Amino acid sequence: MKPSVAILESVAATDTARLDAEYLTLTDGCGLVDRSERGKLALTGPGAKEFLAGQVTNDTEALTPGSGCYAAFLTPKGKMLGDLRVLDLGEELLLDTERVALQALFDMIRRFKIGYDVQLHKRTIECSLLSLIGPTAQATAEHTVAGSIASEGAGEHDLEALTLPDTEHANVHAEIEGVPVIFVRTDVGIDVICDASAQETVREALLNAGAEPVSEAAAEIVRVEHGRPRYGVDLDETVIPQEAGLNERAVSFTKGCYVGQETVARLYYKGKPNRHLRGLRLSAPAEPGAELRLGERSVGRLTSAIHSPAHGPIGLALVRREAEPGASVSVGEHGVEAEVVELPFAAR
Repeated sequence: MKPSVAILESVAATDTARLDAEYLTLTDGCGLVDRSERGKLALTGPGAKEFLAGQVTNDTEALTPGSGCYAAFLTPKGKMLGDLRVLDLGEELLLDTERVALQALFDMIRRFKIGYDVQLHKRTIECSLLSLIGPTAQATAEHTVAGSIASEGAGEHDLEALTLPDTEHANVHAEIEGVPVIFVRTDVGIDVICDASAQETVREALLNAGAEPVSEAAAEIVRVEHGRPRYGVDLDETVIPQEAGLNERAVSFTKGCYVGQETVARLYYKGKPNRHLRGLRLSAPAEPGAELRLGERSVGRLTSAIHSPAHGPIGLALVRREAEPGASVSVGEHGVEAEVVELPFAAR
């Protein structure tokens, strides 16, 4: 028996109300999202930084313990095979990537590390990653560590965690309920990395400190509002970093050579990208994958599409440069209207 229209509408209303409540947590408080499924690898050995610098777009040789960077790894023609976060944990470089890009990253490292004093380790299953998102993420992390200090006695690393630098990718070692963890600064909060076997202990401590569990769907709303593209959703193997607005975050133009550098540098110094990552303010909801048309011309496809409690229906897309901010485009076969805007989305 098929569900009635009334039942379907009731379910949809319930889902909307839940997402609205979770969004409020993420924008006014601290939400907890389990992202342990993300791909994770580690590099050890004295040649790790030098080797990785020759493979990715950012300057990993400049990293020091407690710092990190965002980077991409490319084809020889400068197209993205994936993106990753590189964290210098002192004893190793931890590489965190979208699960869809994990195999390509693993294969690249295994293939090209020959001749370097570097060892590759799998960490996806061994390590859990819990994201604290929202304006009170710092306070929640501090409360969690302070509670552990009060009950178990302070350690040097615990005290450091209370003053995590306000720089994206900064990281410190600490303990929660006797469990070693790593706090990592993000653009929207703090990530907590721990051994997978201790995930429940850490999660419960974070919840007891004030975090509230939220869904990945709610976190996606915040991501889109911030204009952060996601590999496997907004980005793929056809994209050059500059098209996605990643040069400032992910590319060093002063370090040594790396795979795909010639294309990236030529476009930066002498060219103009044919496409740009833009926001779309939609007149009605639309499905990812829908074609964007400026007049009779196709100018891209909708990649991310969400309903924001603050902004209404919005999305991300790689749009051809002739569809400049302020232009109106038609989305999909039903002709939903959308305004092309700069990112991130500004408050109305």
